[in-house]
Amino acid sequence: MERNMTEGKISRQIVVFSIPIILGNIFQQLYNTTDAIIVGRLIGKDAFAAVSVANPIMSVVLFFLVGLTMGVGVLLSQQYGAGQRDKFRVQFSTGLIGGIVFTLAVAAVCIPLSGLMLRAAQTPGEILESARQYLQIVFGGMIFSFLYNYYASALRSIGDSRTAFLYLVLSSVLNIVLDIALITGTTLGVAAAALATVLSQAVSFVLCVFYVRKRVPMLRLGKGQWIFEKRILKDTVVFSWAAALQQTVLYFGRLLIQGTVNVHGTDMITGYNAAIRIESFIMAFIDGTSAALAIFAGQNVGAGQWKRLKQGLYRTFLMNAVYVLITGVAMFVFAGGMISLFVDESSPEILRVGITYLRVMAGCYLFCSLLSAMQGFFRGVGLVKITMIATMLQMGVRCLLALILVPRLEIWGVCISVIAGWLAVCMFNGTNCVKYFRQLAKKQGEFQTVKH
Repeated sequence: MERNMTEGKISRQIVVFSIPIILGNIFQQLYNTTDAIIVGRLIGKDAFAAVSVANPIMSVVLFFLVGLTMGVGVLLSQQYGAGQRDKFRVQFSTGLIGGIVFTLAVAAVCIPLSGLMLRAAQTPGEILESARQYLQIVFGGMIFSFLYNYYASALRSIGDSRTAFLYLVLSSVLNIVLDIALITGTTLGVAAAALATVLSQAVSFVLCVFYVRKRVPMLRLGKGQWIFEKRILKDTVVFSWAAALQQTVLYFGRLLIQGTVNVHGTDMITGYNAAIRIESFIMAFIDGTSAALAIFAGQNVGAGQWKRLKQGLYRTFLMNAVYVLITGVAMFVFAGGMISLFVDESSPEILRVGITYLRVMAGCYLFCSLLSAMQGFFRGVGLVKITMIATMLQMGVRCLLALILVPRLEIWGVCISVIAGWLAVCMFNGTNCVKYFRQLAKKQGEFQTVKH
C-alpha cells in the first residue's frame, strides 16, 4: 500500500510508517539471535564463538549492499514525492540490474577469501574452520539478501513499510524451524545454521516479488521494461556509494573492535557477542525510526515541503529518547538473565563480560538514538556526505580508543570506545543540523510551527 508522507499529521505519518520497519528489524534480530541461541545450546560455545566471529565480517559485506539499496530507496522516494513516475521506473530497473551484477561479483571474490579474512581478524585456531564454512555459505546466498533488501527499500520509498515486514516475519519463523531441523537432523554443525539463514532470505525475496507482480504496478518489470541507462546508473552510484560506504565503515569498525576482543580468548568473544545480540534489539528500534525519517524527509524534499522537515526530526528525537530510556532500565536490571539465554550459567567469565557490557551501556543509548535520527534525516535530504563523515568520525574514535584501551581494560575498554564514538558524532551532527536549518530558514523564511 502506497503512503504519501507529504501531507497529513507528521507524528502519525512517522509512527505508522516506522512501526513495520521497527518490527521488521526486531524480527531480523530475533532470527539472528535465535540462530545464535540454537547454535550455542545445541552445538556448543565454540560453535557460538565461530558464528560470532564470522558475523562482523559477513556484516561488512552484506551491509555494503544494504547501503546501496538504502541509497536507491532515498532516490526513489524523492522521485515519488515529486511525481516523476517514469523516472522512478527507470531508476528502479537500472538499480536492480546493476545491483545484481555487482552482488554476484562481490560473492565470487569473498567466497575464496573467507579464510584469509578470518585470519586477519585474529580468529582463534580452534574455531577458524567452522567460521570459514559459515561465511562461505552466507556469501554464496548473498544475492537473496540483496534482492530482498532492494525490493524492501523500493516498497518503503512509496510508503509501504508493511509488506516487507510481513514477509520477513514468515521468513523468521521458517529460519527457526530450519535451524532446529538442520542442526538436529544433520551433521552439518555450524554450516546448518548458515544454510537455514540463506534459505530464509530466499523465501523473503520470492514473496516480495510475488506481491509486487500482483499489487504494485510501479515496481512490476515486464517484457521490455528492464531498462538500463548508464546515466541513471552513474547518478545512482554517486548517491548510493556514500550510503554503502557508510554502512561498510560502520561494520568494518565493529570488525576491528571484534579483533581486539578475539585476542582475549573464547570466553570474552562469547560474552561480548552475547551482549551485543541483546543490544541489537535496542538498535532495531533506533535504526527503524532512522529509516522511516529518511523516507519521510526524502518525499517531503521531493515535494518541496520544507516546513515539515524540522518537526519530523524533532518527533523522531522524542520517540527514540523515550524508548531507549525505558529499555536501558530493563537492560540494567535483567542483564544476567539476558546473557544466560545464550550460555550455560556455569560459565562465570562469559557471564561477567556480558553483564558488564550491558550495564555500562544501558545509560548511554540516548546518544546513539540522537545521532541515528540525524543520520536518517541527512540521508533523506540528500546530504550523504555528512553521514559519511559522521560514520568515519565515529569509527575512527571508536577504533583508536579500542586499540589503546581493550588490551588494558578488556570489556570496559570496549564500552568506553563505543560511547566516545557516539558522543563525537552527536556533536558533529548537531552542529550540522543547526547549520542546515539556519541556511534553510534564510531561503524559505522563518519556520512556522506545524500543527499536529
